[in-house]
Amino acid sequence: MRLFDVRLLGVNSDTAHKLIATLAFGAAIILIRYAIVWAVRLTTGREANERVVFWTRQATSLITAVLALLALVSIWFEDSARLATFAGLIGAGLAFALQKAVTAFAGYLVILRGQTFTVGDRITMGGVRGDVISLGFLQTRIMEMGEPPETQGDAAQSWVFARQFTGRIVTVTNDKVFDTPVYNYTREFPFIWDEIRLPVSYQADRRRAEQILLDCASKLTDRIEDVSREVRDQVEKKYFIDLDTLKPQVFYRLTDNWLELTLRFVSRPHGVRNIKDQMSRMILDQLEAAGIGIASATYDVVGFPPIRLEGPVAERIADAIDDRAAARR
Repeated sequence: MRLFDVRLLGVNSDTAHKLIATLAFGAAIILIRYAIVWAVRLTTGREANERVVFWTRQATSLITAVLALLALVSIWFEDSARLATFAGLIGAGLAFALQKAVTAFAGYLVILRGQTFTVGDRITMGGVRGDVISLGFLQTRIMEMGEPPETQGDAAQSWVFARQFTGRIVTVTNDKVFDTPVYNYTREFPFIWDEIRLPVSYQADRRRAEQILLDCASKLTDRIEDVSREVRDQVEKKYFIDLDTLKPQVFYRLTDNWLELTLRFVSRPHGVRNIKDQMSRMILDQLEAAGIGIASATYDVVGFPPIRLEGPVAERIADAIDDRAAARR
């Protein structure tokens, strides 16, 4: 039995030589790949740079796959016409049966070429937010983190209501880069703006409350502001945008019940919850020392509409009231 002039049943000297050459070439490629990764680990020292090792593995895996394909083609297909026929049939079959896989691999190339994200970046992809821990040809693995209640909506998907790890590792196919936006919290500008809202009554000293917010934010963000200023200048020059001031700011919003003060400040994507926790504790202590309370909603009941009872129940209630009034006399 033959397929494209290659004997499938039985072995002759030609197919035996090709089989041995294929196995030898495959073994050589695998050994070279592991040797390159081992050399990189040895070069980076005792504590290997995991990011360098990762991208070395990615590059060697990709080169290995290309070399293996070229080796198989050069060893088993000597006739160009036979190769074209075989490639056409294989290509048509793969295009139909592996549409998702082909699209996912194309997404992998887009991620690399467009520098969309890399290992260690904090991203949102396919509705999953967290840190990238692995990037493969077809899939990306993300260490999931929670989300604040206001961003989860009615159907909460996470039991952690803050930007901290949940412990789940989520696998997302790379084709999601074509279907949904990819949010990167650390690429180019590794800082984010965050806010703390504080309601105070209109009778309170709002200027003192504003100053407390600014002082507390400055104590925890001064160093970050100095570091991020250089990064901001680079981003503004590259993308022609104005990122505004990096200093903490307070904005007013008038409501029916209180004055809402919104503190806006710059923070790193990692550890935001810890910074907001420290800041909230400092704010509460200083507000208490200044005698400024946090406003809350209050309701005044001014009256009730008249109530009329009818039926047997109403008669029994009326009799009970009359009996009690008679007993008092």
